[in-house]
Amino acid sequence: MSQAEKRRVQQQFGNKAAAYADSAVHAQGSSLARLIELTAPQAAWVVLDVATGAGHTAHVFAPHVQRVVASDLTPQMVLKARELAQQRGLGNVLASAADAECLPFAPDTFDLVTCRIAPHHYSDVAAFMREAARVLKPGGMLAVTDNVVPGSRRSGRKARLQQAAGQYINAFEKLRDPSHQRFLSVIEWREQFYNAGFVLLHEASSKKAMDFAGYVARSGVVGDDAIRLRAMLVQAPAAVLEFLTPVFQGDTITFHLSEVIFIGRLASKGQM
Repeated sequence: MSQAEKRRVQQQFGNKAAAYADSAVHAQGSSLARLIELTAPQAAWVVLDVATGAGHTAHVFAPHVQRVVASDLTPQMVLKARELAQQRGLGNVLASAADAECLPFAPDTFDLVTCRIAPHHYSDVAAFMREAARVLKPGGMLAVTDNVVPGSRRSGRKARLQQAAGQYINAFEKLRDPSHQRFLSVIEWREQFYNAGFVLLHEASSKKAMDFAGYVARSGVVGDDAIRLRAMLVQAPAAVLEFLTPVFQGDTITFHLSEVIFIGRLASKGQM
């Protein structure tokens, strides 16, 4: 990610730390409990939560492990994660500024790296995956949760429609959030884990209902851009409608994002 892109991310989220602290999607999403269930954290573990935002994932893991480092590119998010940890009496949470694509931590430091609802902001997901592998101990785990889009490596009309639907959804999200880079497809995420030296242990998908008005307001979108976003949902191609399943009731729109949890175990570093 270029320095200009990183500044854009910091600008986009710098004044929204409080909003993300209260966001039900981030604070109460079902993936939080699933991450604990799937990773089975141990008391002696040291955990790194990358792009922690307001620290929700770090705070959920803290009671189960020795220490959690809650890291984020945006200083205001780091401060909010630290503040909430203190309010909740979580003395084993250390909040630290960090770039996901160039982590400031020594190799073989962590037992688990988590990253929830954030990789779509990275211009170089492969760099993040390599960094996660570097800072993990041999046999350590990486848990990634993010929204996904349709996609296919095949040829033919159906594959082209899936690819076009993925591009359309990413354009929709880019208009809502200028710091957005790209939601990957499930196939692309499997490749990312394999290429970074991970054995994929779990893959769990779920649908989450989104209120359009709240989704737009959380990013501060108003005026013409809000109108364009609504039009993009109303006029979406069939493959997009099938994936997002929007429901229109008067002025209210509800649609569904697809979220997937990927859990991978790092192979022996001598084999990578």
